[in-house]
Amino acid sequence: MTHSIIISGFGGQGVMLMGRVLCQAGMTEGKHVTWLPSYGPEMRGGTANCTVIISDEPVASPVVDSPEEVVVMNIPSLLKFEPIVRRNGYLFINSSVVDREPKRQDIKTIKVPANEIADQLGNLRVANMVMLGAFVFTTKCVNIESLIDAMKYKLKGKDSSIIELNVEAIKQGLRHVGG
Repeated sequence: MTHSIIISGFGGQGVMLMGRVLCQAGMTEGKHVTWLPSYGPEMRGGTANCTVIISDEPVASPVVDSPEEVVVMNIPSLLKFEPIVRRNGYLFINSSVVDREPKRQDIKTIKVPANEIADQLGNLRVANMVMLGAFVFTTKCVNIESLIDAMKYKLKGKDSSIIELNVEAIKQGLRHVGG
């Protein structure tokens, strides 16, 4: 099974970390992974996206023209990436920020109020982990346990309260979509 994913948002929303955590989780499970970052003209506040591939087979190229799954954290990302989602693919929308409906009817749309959930947890910076929990629970591209372990690995050296907050954010994200 191969998952081709684009994660996109403003710089500072943690989209690159989301991609790196997904790749780490895939590697932990013995899968083949690629991560390809793309930054806009500015870092924080500009647009940023990354392409992630997680596969049971070797990956020939990190480039994805028609992803199976897209995560959009803002409106510019919706406008840019909705048109290229593969038919019957998934479009995950941060509905706290994106106030528009997608135009396509041939894809599955999952809305997650990631910022609102993160705000209820006391820190808007964990909105990315809320979305990642919802994404992984829905797509099953990796196991939730692997995702949590990968997040802990990527945040090692941080205050333990930050790590536990991110774990709770992941759990809240998966609960939002039925986990």
